[in-house]
Parts: sequence; C-alpha cells; structure tokens
Amino acid sequence: MVSLIDLIKHHEGVRFKPYRCPALLWTIGVGHVLYPEQAKIPMDKRNSFDLKPEHNRVFSASEVDAILDEDLKRFRAGVAKLCPGPTTSKQFDAMVSFAFNVGLGSLQKSTIRMKHNRGEYSDAADEFLKWTKAGGKILPGLVKRRNDERAMYLS
Repeated sequence: MVSLIDLIKHHEGVRFKPYRCPALLWTIGVGHVLYPEQAKIPMDKRNSFDLKPEHNRVFSASEVDAILDEDLKRFRAGVAKLCPGPTTSKQFDAMVSFAFNVGLGSLQKSTIRMKHNRGEYSDAADEFLKWTKAGGKILPGLVKRRNDERAMYLS
C-alpha cells in the first residue's frame, strides 16, 4: 500500500517551477498556493498578480517536500479534530488525502466523516466514491483518486 505522501503526490502532481493553477493562483510543489491573498482578487484580474522575484526559480525536491510537510500539518490537525474517535492510521491518511483535495470544510460536512464517527466504516469508505465530480462532471482522475483513498481507508 502506498503512503499518504505518495498518494497525494501521485494524484496532485509535483511541480518544481511556479505555475498558475486552473484558478489562476501562483502555485508550487504539490498544490501549494504561494500567495493566499491572490485568491481574494477577482478571477479576471489574477493574471496581473506578478510572481515575486524570489519565487521565480526552480525549487529543489527537498524544498517541495518541506512545503508539503508544512501544508499537511494543518490537514492532519483538522482531521484529528473532526474525527476524534477510534481511527486506524490508514483511515486517517485516507481522510487527510481527501481533505487536502476538497478542503477541511468539505470533510466536516461530509457523510464520510459522519459515518466514520459513528463507526460505520464500510459505509464511510463507500462515501468516498460520491466525490468524483468537478463542475458537475465526473472526472476520471477523481474517480481514480477516490478509489485509491477508499482502498487506503479499508486497508
């Protein structure tokens, strides 16, 4: 079974040079937004937000890993808070991957969390498969990710 970090890197991708994500935010590494304040700018004005000179470079693998480790601290803490009951390490990791992708707010409202916290683990695992759409369309990449998260959760 793959590790949490390998799962996230596989599904998110790893980039060593800053790029604009689909939301036109400057991003690096494994989905790390460089300037959170940029998200407050209207979409049609985000392209005018310049990359800072210190970020206009190729990041090393160790820098990217350190950024991911730092980002994961918030998601691990959030999952621990939202799912305080009995949880295996693989269940925990699957929910961290899910939250990393959709946000802690979505995990909080999800039936994954509700069923997990009631001890309905098999049903909770099946709930991952309901989160495969973006923009109202089923995305093959999300189907693969949710199946991988479900398998991790059940392992």
